[in-house]
Parts: sequence; C-alpha cells; structure tokens
Amino acid sequence: MRKNTFRRIHPAPLAFGLALGCGTALPAMAADDATGKEPAHPPHAPEKSEKLAGQPQAVLSNPKGHGPDLVKEKDGTESEHWVVTASPMNTLRTPIGISRMPQDVLHTPQTIDVVPQILMQQQNVKSLDEALKNVPGITASVGEGEGGMSGDQFLIRGFAAQNDIYENGLRDFGVYTRDSFDYDHVTVIKGPSSQVFGNGTTGGAINITTKTPNEQNHIGASFSGGSGSYYRGTLDFNHKITDTIAVRLTAMGNENNMVGRDYIYSHRWGIAPSIIFGLGKKVNYTIEYFHQSDNRIPDYGVPTVKKPGAQYARPATEYGVSRTNWYGTTFDQDNTSDDMLTGRLKWEVNPHITVYNDTRGGLYSRYYSASQEACGTACNAALFSSHPGTATISRNGGLGGPNPYQQDDWSVQNVASAVANFNTGTIRHQMIGGVDVEHIYDRRLNYAYNGTRQGTSLLNPSMLVPGLERGAAGQYANNLTNMPNGVGKKEWKTGDATDVGAFFSEQAWLAPWFSVRAGFRWDHWDSHYSATGGVASTPDTHLGQKQDTFNPNVSLMYTPNDHSMIYFNWAQSTTPIGLYVTNSSEPLTPKNAAFKPERSNLYEIGAKYSAFHDRIGFTAAVFRLEKSNSLMTDPSSGDVTASSDNQRNQGLELSASGQIVKGWNMIATYARYDSETTSSLTLADVGKQVQYVPRNQATVWTTYEFAPKKAYNLTFGGGVTWREGVFLDPANTARVPANVEFDAMVSHQFGQHWKVTMNGYNLDNRLNYSNLFSNRVTPSIGRAFLFNLSMTY
Repeated sequence: MRKNTFRRIHPAPLAFGLALGCGTALPAMAADDATGKEPAHPPHAPEKSEKLAGQPQAVLSNPKGHGPDLVKEKDGTESEHWVVTASPMNTLRTPIGISRMPQDVLHTPQTIDVVPQILMQQQNVKSLDEALKNVPGITASVGEGEGGMSGDQFLIRGFAAQNDIYENGLRDFGVYTRDSFDYDHVTVIKGPSSQVFGNGTTGGAINITTKTPNEQNHIGASFSGGSGSYYRGTLDFNHKITDTIAVRLTAMGNENNMVGRDYIYSHRWGIAPSIIFGLGKKVNYTIEYFHQSDNRIPDYGVPTVKKPGAQYARPATEYGVSRTNWYGTTFDQDNTSDDMLTGRLKWEVNPHITVYNDTRGGLYSRYYSASQEACGTACNAALFSSHPGTATISRNGGLGGPNPYQQDDWSVQNVASAVANFNTGTIRHQMIGGVDVEHIYDRRLNYAYNGTRQGTSLLNPSMLVPGLERGAAGQYANNLTNMPNGVGKKEWKTGDATDVGAFFSEQAWLAPWFSVRAGFRWDHWDSHYSATGGVASTPDTHLGQKQDTFNPNVSLMYTPNDHSMIYFNWAQSTTPIGLYVTNSSEPLTPKNAAFKPERSNLYEIGAKYSAFHDRIGFTAAVFRLEKSNSLMTDPSSGDVTASSDNQRNQGLELSASGQIVKGWNMIATYARYDSETTSSLTLADVGKQVQYVPRNQATVWTTYEFAPKKAYNLTFGGGVTWREGVFLDPANTARVPANVEFDAMVSHQFGQHWKVTMNGYNLDNRLNYSNLFSNRVTPSIGRAFLFNLSMTY
C-alpha cells in the first residue's frame, strides 16, 4: 500500500544555501502541507521535529535520482515523499528577523517588501540605495538647509524615514551612505510601525538583516570592475570552530567615480566580523562588529528653473544644461567613519517562552562640507535669454551657508523582549512584550570661510573659488553658520535625546483560521539642543522638551491555511520634535519648541498567497495613510516650521515573486498612489499632490537559467524600474520628470565554485533623477557596465 505526502523546503534557508554555493541538502522546515490542517505551532514557526507524517523508519533511495522518495512506515506500508523546492525569489516565507516581529512576511499583517540575497547578487547591488530601487514607494532625498544631509535619507510613501533605518531590529543612527557588503536581505515594512520600533516610522521602516555565523564552513570572494573607474572587492568567510561556536567575517574595499557626473567619487572600505556562542542551542549569543570608512564628494545635483510661460519649474538639465555639471568647490568633502558593536541574546526558556536581549553601541564621525546651488531670479532669466552663458548660480543655498562642520556622535540602545506561545482552552495566544531604552548624543563644531563663496556659471561651472579659505574652528567668528529661526551665528551645536519605551502585543487565534492582534507602545521622549560660542553679541541658546507618546495597533487576520492570509491593519505613529538628532539641521529651535508632534494613521486591507508549494508569492493591499501636524523644512534657510498641513496618501500595492517555470524566476511590484494635502494654513496648497509621491511606480526583474549544470550554462536577466514624475514642493510648482531605467545581466558558472557576471545599468543612457529636494535634484548614473568574478568554496 502506498500513500502520498509532501514536505516543503522554505525559501529563506534555500536562498541562503544558494548564496553559499553549497551542494549539501537543506533540512525541511514544516511538514504535511497536504493535510490542510493548522499546524500546532504558530504559522510562522518551524515544527519542533523534522520527521514526516507517519514517522518513517527508513528512506529508500531513488535509483534514478529523481521522483519521490519511498519511505517505509512502521506498519510496513510505503509512502511516496515528494520534496517540493520553494523559489528563493518568493519572499513570503522570509523571516523578518526581529524579535518583536517573529513571524514571516506571509503571516505579518502589513505590506512588506523584501530584497532577497539572490536578487542583490544578480544585480550586483553595492549599497542600500541600490537595493531599495527594487521597492516601490521609496524615494531618496538630498540635504536640507544648513544641516547638509547627504548619505542615506529616504522617503517611504512620500514621508520621511531618515531616522527609520534599522539593522537587525536596532536603530542605525549614523549619517552615511551604507554599503551592502554585509547584507543578507533588506526588508521594508510600510506604514506606521511605532508600536514595534518606537517614535517615527510615518511611512514605514527599513530593516537590514546582516550576515551572521552559521553551520556551513565556506569562503567566498568577488572582484568587480568597470565603467567610472570602478574597482571593488568583497570577502565572506564562515567557519565553525566547535559544535557550538562559529565565526564569520565579511569585508569590502571600493573605489568608483560616478558615470554621468563630473568629480563625484567614493573611496570606502568596511569590515564586519561576528561570532556566535551556543550555535544550535537553546541559549545563544551573537556578537557583531561593524566598521565602514568612506571618503566621498557630496552631490547636491542641479537646480530647478522655470521657463517663461511654463506651468512648472523643472531641472535645469531638461533645458540643455549638461547632466555632468557639478556646482561644488575644491573644499567639498564628506568623510565618514562609523563603528557599531552589537550583542544579541536568544534564550529558549521552554517550548513556550523565548527571551531576547539586543544591545548596540555606536560611534559616528563625519567631516562635511558641501555647496548648495540655487538659481535665483536673475539666473533663471539669463538662462532663457539670448545669452544663456551669462546665467550664474549661487553656491550658498541663497544664504551664507552651508558651512563645513565636524560631527561626532555616539549612541546606545538596549531592547529586552520576550515572546510567549501558549493555549487557554481552544484559544492559542502569542504575547510579545518588552522595554526599549536608547540615548543619542550629537556634537558639531562649525567652521567658516573667510568670505562668501562666489557663484559660478550655470552652463560651465568651475570648482575653483579664488581667495576662498576655510579658517580654523572659532576663526572668522562673524562668518560662522547663521542658524535658523533666530538662534544666531554659533560655533558649537549640541543635541541629545533619551527615549524609554515599553511595548506589548497579543495575537489570539479565536479559531484555527481567524486571529486578532492588538498592541501598543508607550514612549517617554526627552531631547535637548544647545547652540553656543561664536558671536558674543548673540546669547547662547539652550532648549529642551519632554513628550509622552502612545501608539496602538490592531489587526484582524483570516488564515484558511498556511499558504494564504487576508488581513485588516490599523496602526498609529508619532514623530516628536527633535527626533532626528544626528541627521537634521536643527533638533530644536525657539520657534518650534512648542510644536505638536506629527501623527499618522494607517488603514490597510491586504491579501497574501504563497502558491504552487511556495514557488510563487502574491500580495495585494489597499491602504489609506493620514498625517497631521506635518512639519516643513525650508530648502534654503533650513527653518523648521509647523505647516499645520494634514496630508493623505492612499492607494494600491501589488507584487508577484518566485519561479514561473523551472529556471525562470521573476520579482515584480506595482504601486498606485493618490496623495493630497487635505488641509493647510496655505489655502492654495489644499488639494495639491503631496511632494515626492508618484502616482504610479513599478519594478520588474526576471532571470532565466539556460542549460544549468552544463559546461555551456548561461543565466540571462534584466528588468526595468519606473517612477512617474513627481512634484517637488507642496504648492506643486516644481516637477521632476519620470524615471525609466533598463538594466540587464548575463552570467556563466564554471563548475561548482567560480562564476563570471556582466551587468549593464541604464542601458539607454536615459536622463533620470535619483535624489530629490524641493529646489534641486540629482541626475542618476549614466550608462554603465560592470564585470564581476566570484568564487565560493
């Protein structure tokens, strides 16, 4: 007698195995999908035993090497066990990797986009910014006002997420451009998530899951070279020292110019060693260290100009100004050094309770000097006159700054949490609770020039400014930064903040197919800001504030089986004044000390389905995101003001990812947004589209393996990212055109260990725009090609 059962290999460990290039078999994670019964553990959790239904005593080998395994049961019957391999592109089974969100993407009631490791490898992703190109609704913004932000500063669904970048669930406070050499995968959790992460997360949160030690000994290395004097090398080494101790080392060196932009370069290196004690045990502790140094040129892009008679201002490059033009000076520099030490404890107290404690300390150093171009009325008129060569731009943002500064920060955070799974009668529960404490300190020393930087030609800029000198700290006191909102010209800026938060949530399965999740987080926010030194006639400024915030979350989930879910989610978030201590121009100023915090509400209905034995995953969600008490930052002065605007973004998001047929993988996303300013003290802004929010955005990436495991094997891939044009200001008077970028790759595997890949980016050399701000934009990379040689043993 013979009966059929199935076992499934989940995509997360499979993707990991593919990334290592290992030929060893991976363990099955959850069994008996064919029964349709609810598993005894929460849907996300692997079964405690990896034995299949029937508890087989022996697995009979298949002499032909394919088809089902024949398994002999205790009663003497045989069962056919088919191993169905999930696609690593199907991200629904990916664990989010945060103790406060212990379930996988499929069973988390929120729109979640994952950039998996295999996708980053195929695209030769080198930075967080490049990884997030695969996620709709993500926009990068450039620096604002005197504070001069470069590096990673993102918007999610049009709302700032500059303080919402996390690594393994802990905040990364640094202000730098993050390299991807240590990334396992990147997760974007969309919508207010303050109940999990704390204050902020109006548009969502970005969480990076890093590479950590595992049981498989391996070494991998790669070298890339190509357009723009690009050279890059990476190393990934993992070794199991004992049965319970393993170490891992990842490292990177990178030098490149930017194709399509003059004088822009990045020279960086990084290293990330880690060790785990208690590998595979109920108590384990992982220690990770991360260091990245970067010496780069900041790029504030090109100004927007308005042609006479035109409806909107547009980038100057749309009117014949060269895309390569850079308007900085020889003094411009962005040098960063970032160090983080993290310890993560996991303790399985018993089959029902797991305790976590995550601790991180960070040191961040940065010297920053940038030129902020502005094309005023005279410049604009000259450009569209009969003598456009006379158009001259300012490099001071319209004011006397930004001036250089040295920034030195430190931070510490500890999150203690516990997850409990238990039953009360027929009702199953999962409770999560804990305490989150963090402190961040920021200290900036402002420098000054001996005079105002001269402007330069809009059409033919020069980085040389004759006679310009940067004085020592405290020198040229009268030329120090004139801080916004009446603070005055000061030598030192100091900011700090302490947040103490407590969170709790419970998910109760009222029936095997229906559950309710409700939770909250309370935070006590205490922040301070000082501006001291400099001009004696202006008194020093010392400000402080305290705020208590409460952010709830409620979700309803219908899960008819372990492959699908329909959900409703309501969540709130709060962004208090002074939240962006390290990456905002002014944490507090006299004019905003009494501002109410921003508040946002999310209403979302969605469905997720992992089809064809986890080969393909589908998601669909409609949402409405409302924000009140919106804060605005003036692009020239850096003034932070309360616009009192209420804004709304609503729309639809779709995704499909996985294996269409054997060897053909695809990941595709689409977002349709309808955004609007619903109320404002500036009546003309009411009804206008929210700045930076496109109406439509989509990404597609697909690959096909030809003759795999043959000597003549090839993998072809390609894709397109598209973002409709967006408005750059609340009044909708400036607009940037649509982005369309075509990328492609081809690779060949030499045996089991070596692979060669060629990537092409922006193949039609289209003029696209990446980083956006209200009066300037940065042209994206031009047509570029990269060659990559990699090996794994």
